[in-house]
Amino acid sequence: MGSVLYQIQHTGLTFQPLTRIVVIPRPCRDSPVPETPTRAHPDKRRSRRAKITRPLRVRPSDPRDDHFEDLPVSVNASKEGIFFTTRRNSYYKGMRLFVTFPFSSPHDPMNCEYVAEVARVEEFPNGKFGVAVNLKMTMNYSGPKSAA
Repeated sequence: MGSVLYQIQHTGLTFQPLTRIVVIPRPCRDSPVPETPTRAHPDKRRSRRAKITRPLRVRPSDPRDDHFEDLPVSVNASKEGIFFTTRRNSYYKGMRLFVTFPFSSPHDPMNCEYVAEVARVEEFPNGKFGVAVNLKMTMNYSGPKSAA
């Protein structure tokens, strides 16, 4: 099986898909185990995720939402989306966002800003929230360069 590399625009980062490992649970005498595993959320991804922890900046793009600037860290990412955790409870499914990934400082030329939409929000018991965003389009403009 050949190896496929995915490159994220403007970052120099590449993702290498991991080999899928299947674990078959053995049923115990005391507790029945379902034969087919169940998922809390159906998998709608078109590309594989890579565990990557990088800072990102998140801001609402809709003027009807209260303005904020969140600086969470990603848990994983793919070509089409990012999953991150935050303490902010103002995210909701369908919310439109500006996402800068990866983010180091406001004026870093390596910043890549996207328009994104919240696909899922999970509440964790520790007071944090998991937010999955679908990247819709990049906001970076790389038009013709003028001679100085």
